[in-house]
Amino acid sequence: MKLAVVGGGSTYTPELIDGFARLRDALPVTELVLIDPATERLELIGALARRIFARQDHPGRITWTDDLDAGLDGADAVLLQLRVGGQAARNQDETWPLECGCVGQETTGAGGLAKALRTVPVVLDIAERVRRRCPDAWIVDFTNPVGIVTRALLNHGHKAVGLCNVAIGFQRKFAKLLNVAPERVELEHVGLNHLTWERAVRVDGEDVLPKLLAEHGDAVAADLRMPRPLLDHLGVVPSYYLRYYYQHDAVVEELRTKPSRAAEVAAIERQLLDLYADPTLAEKPELLASRGGAFYSEAAVALTSSLLGGGGGGGDGHGGGRGDGPGRGAAGAAGDATARPAGDVQIVNTLNNGTLPFLPDDAVIEVPAAVGPRGASPLPLRPLAPLFAGLVANVTAYEHLALEAALKGGRDRVFSALLAHPLIGQIDYANRLTDELIAHNLEHLTWA
Repeated sequence: MKLAVVGGGSTYTPELIDGFARLRDALPVTELVLIDPATERLELIGALARRIFARQDHPGRITWTDDLDAGLDGADAVLLQLRVGGQAARNQDETWPLECGCVGQETTGAGGLAKALRTVPVVLDIAERVRRRCPDAWIVDFTNPVGIVTRALLNHGHKAVGLCNVAIGFQRKFAKLLNVAPERVELEHVGLNHLTWERAVRVDGEDVLPKLLAEHGDAVAADLRMPRPLLDHLGVVPSYYLRYYYQHDAVVEELRTKPSRAAEVAAIERQLLDLYADPTLAEKPELLASRGGAFYSEAAVALTSSLLGGGGGGGDGHGGGRGDGPGRGAAGAAGDATARPAGDVQIVNTLNNGTLPFLPDDAVIEVPAAVGPRGASPLPLRPLAPLFAGLVANVTAYEHLALEAALKGGRDRVFSALLAHPLIGQIDYANRLTDELIAHNLEHLTWA
């Protein structure tokens, strides 16, 4: 089994390598190629990856290259984890929107749109090369904004599934609070990428969300940095990205008073690269946990294994049970189990296809799905309450317009997407943000 990681020079990569090494029974990788144009970083991370495999007695072969086509040849699956423009572009995404009084964030609001405009064309070019060099390969997209990027891939006919670590992160945190093994915890996770709610938390099939909120609501609220009364009112656990919507103005003031997350990450990356250069290091360092992407490797192993027919699960409960039996792992039971398609139940980004009836079929949603060699099929869902459905519909409309702008370009399309975004939505803001976005991304926008 050959896997290719595009963006293999990312400081995330040792987390992924560690997962491949630990969970070899779920995903028996024989060849792993890291692909990245940043050759100096690639050398450091590739050498560390080999040491990690060796330390854990993994027999797989690890290579690296800056030649995309050569790296893709013969791959069974391709994992995308790239950042067009690097941390410098991210820093811009997180700063110039604040000057207009809007949230500066790399996946939400105007910064998220800027990232989509830079990223979608690059990812589609990579996907076309995948189609030519390894046409049967599955693409697993971890590249943000995952919802928009995955929608672009699927709309262009590529074999792709989007992946985010929010759900598995919640699963692990809830398991710790409830003092149970993670594989016993199932989530009814519903919404869009970075716009989701946990509507049920099941332990051995029993919904314990009311108990979780009653006994641990303060801890959950503190972790989300949201008020406890909000969680009690909602009766669900929102993704921490909902802070940008529920507390927009307060978050803007907070972000204006401290360095950007991009600046923090850049400093962490410099330290990580120094650690990676140590020829005695043969495991992922503790500092990597502060980089972000917790449990990414477990989620990636489970999803890739399921897509390649290996039964999923990742060895520790994220993927879990079959779609025609009692689900296990982060994904929770939803609707009538007898109506489920067969497959490993996992939380992924995939086509709506009527799952949320108020959205278009070609919208990409983040929900529990049955995953197998044919792809991902969302499980039936209970109706989504208006309090949540309204925001989902609004952001879905924005994502449609964002993808149009990324594919076709033009100031008018950028303006329309910003005007439609619920965090912007005013003419003056949208006009100013459009000009700022274009000015800060000229080198990445071929039409500008």
